[in-house]
Amino acid sequence: MKQTIRFEGVSKQYANGHQGLVEVNLEIRRGEFVFLVGPSGAGKSTLVRLLYGEERLNAGEIYVDQFRLRVLTHRQMPRLRRQLGIVFQDGKLLPSRTVYQNVAFAMEVVGASSRDIKKRVPHVLELVGLSRRRDNFPHQLSGGEQQRVGIARALVNRPSYIVADEPTGNLDPETGQDIMKLFVEINRIGATIIMATHAKDLVDRFQKRVVAIEAGRIVRDQLRGAYGYEA
Repeated sequence: MKQTIRFEGVSKQYANGHQGLVEVNLEIRRGEFVFLVGPSGAGKSTLVRLLYGEERLNAGEIYVDQFRLRVLTHRQMPRLRRQLGIVFQDGKLLPSRTVYQNVAFAMEVVGASSRDIKKRVPHVLELVGLSRRRDNFPHQLSGGEQQRVGIARALVNRPSYIVADEPTGNLDPETGQDIMKLFVEINRIGATIIMATHAKDLVDRFQKRVVAIEAGRIVRDQLRGAYGYEA
């Protein structure tokens, strides 16, 4: 089966009348790295939330591999979530759980066995450079380390797609660059990356595919693009 994400004529209007997306058509193939850029309120976060099922579309259809999100049932949602690893700007870590426990929790909620958890979690913590911090709590970590825990949690169920919403927004430039290098490595080893961001310097430096959104519409789609409109 063709492994892609497809938006076909997708529109999202909120109860207050705000148009989050307007007739969006977009295809993201397996293995791509895509930056979603645009001003605040343009629709980037709406697109991301629709993708992982937090919001429901009003018109059109979204496909994630074999899933049709418009008709997805509550029972099918965990299967979709296995395909998608989500990284949030603020990490959304559980403060009373250690690094190891935060990452393990993502496997527990999808019903993974204790044996698989004990095997997989240390591997992912090593990948993001946090093996030595496994027994620390979130408040004992730097902002960059907390974001690495969020990335590890997103990775641990071996998703096909990593969806990141402003993952460097709360970080200083140097730490943000380190986090971006980690995403590039994750992409290199096989995961598709979809990242909403305002980080102009990082977008310009890493030169991946850039999809620009304004007022809910895609206004530019470039391979090896830049943040601005100057190509």
